[in-house]
Amino acid sequence: MIDRITLQGFDPADKKAAVLGCGGLGCNIATHLVCAGIGALTLCDFDTVSESNLNRQFLYTFEDIGKEKVFLARDRLAAINPDARIDAIHKKIKAPEDLDFAAGADILFLAVDNNDARRAAQEFCRARGKALVNGGVNGFFGTAYLYLPGRTPDLSAAGQLTAENPQTRSVSSTVGVIGALEAHLGLRYLLGDTENAGKLHVFDGGGITLLPIRNKSEQ
Repeated sequence: MIDRITLQGFDPADKKAAVLGCGGLGCNIATHLVCAGIGALTLCDFDTVSESNLNRQFLYTFEDIGKEKVFLARDRLAAINPDARIDAIHKKIKAPEDLDFAAGADILFLAVDNNDARRAAQEFCRARGKALVNGGVNGFFGTAYLYLPGRTPDLSAAGQLTAENPQTRSVSSTVGVIGALEAHLGLRYLLGDTENAGKLHVFDGGGITLLPIRNKSEQ
């Protein structure tokens, strides 16, 4: 049985989370959640493992190349925490309704590399008043942001929906920092701590800076 964190009456076994994307960020986020003792976790991804993934997506091996990530991730995370209920959804997210499987989750984590999925997730969470954690990595640079609909500025205001800048190689250490930070923000939220919501966490390779975000009408 996993040694769960039980602080101030908070038991993660009572919580449900969904992780969209099982790449570098998703591997980190999901692993930290199951190690914290999350009760239920839904994983969603449409991709297969390629050799170029293996430098940062530690849930997979060379033997997994060509196989669907989401089912591999589910099985390996279940081996870490057999008490967690882990579901796997093989799907590409294009619209808010594609996320109906996450309707029962307490929080949604974004670990994707495209704005279509981010916009769909934001609209899904906005309509349901559901917490959303987004992260992104580019080389040695990365960001993480906790969005609470109706309480904080959205992803657009935080600069999380700007023009995409594809990075051919993501540095594994940066992916680890941002993935862990996303999980940390989400776990603190589930604990009842919203102090860092609405603050863009910027990692520049040397440290983390917190930038309070305001809506455009407030600027």
